[in-house]
Amino acid sequence: MTETHDVVVSQEKFDEMIKELENLKTVRRTEIAESLEYARSLGDLSENAEYQEARDLQAATEERIKKLEDLVKHTKIMTDGKKKTEIGFGSKVSIKKEGGTEVHEYTIVGSEEADMRVKKLSHVSPLGAALMGKKKSDVFTFETPSGKQTYTIEKVA
Repeated sequence: MTETHDVVVSQEKFDEMIKELENLKTVRRTEIAESLEYARSLGDLSENAEYQEARDLQAATEERIKKLEDLVKHTKIMTDGKKKTEIGFGSKVSIKKEGGTEVHEYTIVGSEEADMRVKKLSHVSPLGAALMGKKKSDVFTFETPSGKQTYTIEKVA
């Protein structure tokens, strides 16, 4: 991964990345080295499925370590310097579609921790970008694959 731009995450997500990186570098590397050693002890490496599996796992682990190191190096920890009335990182937002009655709630996060299953919306997604800097009662429109959508901001926390 060759990231050249900064990745924005919460302190919590940054701490998770550091923890995973340390685990991979210490515990996981040791486990893989032991698996490789065991597989080597079985003899002929050319037809040794355990050895090939351990090598593949080692390659995947090293790739993940490299990705995490790059992410950590280019990460900015999200700070919300804005007033709580204005939408920014960490804001919890309730919005309602024009003409609709259903209210949708989201938390604005960095792209690395966006997860729509738990209503965490990336600040660079079309909806997230449209929300940034807005306030309660603002009406805004943003582009979706099915055309423009208009919403009203019901609540900002």
